[in-house]
Amino acid sequence: MRQVVLATHNPHKVEEFQAIVAATRPDLEVVGYDGPEPVEDGTSFAENALIKARAAAAHTGLPALADDSGICVDVLGGSPGVFSAYWAGHAKDAAANLNLLLDQLSDIADPHRSAQFVSTIALVVPAAGAAEAFEHVVEGVWPGRLAKAARGAGGFGYDPIFVPDEQPTALERSVGEWTAQEKNEASHRARAFRALAPLLAAL
Repeated sequence: MRQVVLATHNPHKVEEFQAIVAATRPDLEVVGYDGPEPVEDGTSFAENALIKARAAAAHTGLPALADDSGICVDVLGGSPGVFSAYWAGHAKDAAANLNLLLDQLSDIADPHRSAQFVSTIALVVPAAGAAEAFEHVVEGVWPGRLAKAARGAGGFGYDPIFVPDEQPTALERSVGEWTAQEKNEASHRARAFRALAPLLAAL
């Protein structure tokens, strides 16, 4: 089985990526990254994803995937965006991030609570022999809106307040109320990975 390293120390992301990858490439094993974290000083999801993938590929010698993702709220001009993980400070406190965002939107009516999860995935294949290093970036967007209160115990991050557009209006479940399989089939990461899958065929 061929290994590909995912440039994250977040075990939830490793599990989620393994499930997504297994649907089309069961011969690939996604392994977590145990090296030093690079400074993510990019100003876009794509820049940060490449920074992480390059670091993981250089440290391990393996093909590396890196996801930089976040929630983009229209009424906030696309924020938190690349600052989603640090919205309430550098402690990366997911509950604090979620509660701060809810508080900032507390007076915003439903028609103006549109948002989208965005995932940018970078693939970096290190140079081997005569072959040059290869880099590619894809993006997945999952449109929806933000609920006024967290619902459900599933998922992580902002999942409990994100209500995807593509579901029956009568249900309107937050992603925190979805099963892992439902999320892995429809999420922003799944959408980005589908765009990346043809490139993985070369691994």
